[in-house]
Amino acid sequence: MPEGIIPELLIVLALVLLIAGVVVATRRRPKREGVATKEDIEAVEPAVETKAEPERPTQEVIETPSLVTAEPVARPTLRERLGKSRKFLGDRLADAFRGAPDDATWDDVEAALIQADIGIGAATKIVEDLRSKARERKVTEAGEVRSLLGEQLVELFDTDRDRALGFASDGPPVWLVVGVNGTGKTTTIGKLARDLSERGRSVALAAADTFRAAADEQLGIWAERTGSVLIKHQPGADPGAVAYDALQHVRAKGVDVLIVDTAGRLHTKTPLMDELGKVRRVIEKESPVQESLLVIDATAGQNGLVQAREFAEATGVTGIVLTKLDGTAKGGIALAIENELGIPIKLIGVGEGLEDLEPFDPKTYVDALLT
Repeated sequence: MPEGIIPELLIVLALVLLIAGVVVATRRRPKREGVATKEDIEAVEPAVETKAEPERPTQEVIETPSLVTAEPVARPTLRERLGKSRKFLGDRLADAFRGAPDDATWDDVEAALIQADIGIGAATKIVEDLRSKARERKVTEAGEVRSLLGEQLVELFDTDRDRALGFASDGPPVWLVVGVNGTGKTTTIGKLARDLSERGRSVALAAADTFRAAADEQLGIWAERTGSVLIKHQPGADPGAVAYDALQHVRAKGVDVLIVDTAGRLHTKTPLMDELGKVRRVIEKESPVQESLLVIDATAGQNGLVQAREFAEATGVTGIVLTKLDGTAKGGIALAIENELGIPIKLIGVGEGLEDLEPFDPKTYVDALLT
């Protein structure tokens, strides 16, 4: 090996060893706090900023109640319906029935009956018969007198009379409904239609009250509610023509029952009675009128008797529908009407519901007034 080369190789080797020692020392040197090396930076994955999910509102959970079949609500009894009349008469009879009957007792009973709208004539007859029977039976207790009074009141009615509504043996029956405005005439027609419909009978309603504004509209509402057919003309049309057309319709279509609504202006208007008589005559040329029902408001009191007399002459009333009995304290008008006029009460209205039109039974009625 040439002289001078060895020393140069040694120098180079020394430099390589020096550089290698520096590199090793650098890698083994501990990291300073807070200072990130290149390796650290490369090793750490970049942080991803995540947005916090907004808090969802708490959903209110409403539990659905289990389906429970409601028990049918019991309808009030007739006694409960006639509460005002029963209290009115009962309070006055209580003064009369305080002890053994005497002359004052009979006077008090008569006064109570008159105040209950039974009428002077009927009240006088009742008390005379009552006093006679009490004497015959040697009645000495107030309770016995009250029982006798109940018997006397029932006897004012013809309990053997047929109070059912009439139906024709051939062809559709015609029911003519009359009465002054405000007595509940249109409502009564609606209740009749509803009852017939529930019994499976088809019904037609004739709007022959052509004088009162919106009368046909009111009747139309009832026709829709009860599934009945409405026959009407223009306002002011001839009521007889409406009734005639309605009768032809029910015959052609095979409708079971025809109910004819009529005008009901004040009963003091003689022309009204003439018009009602004409309507009936038009119908009877084609078919018998099975029923001519007079609707009377029980709260009208003795004025109802006046109405009954005048309508009976014009339309041949076959039966009374006594409405609003639940709203009067003087339910004795029923006895006065039947006793003085001899016209049977066939139906009574004891509420505003569709089902609150009931057949009239004299004994049930009297018991509801006195017990």
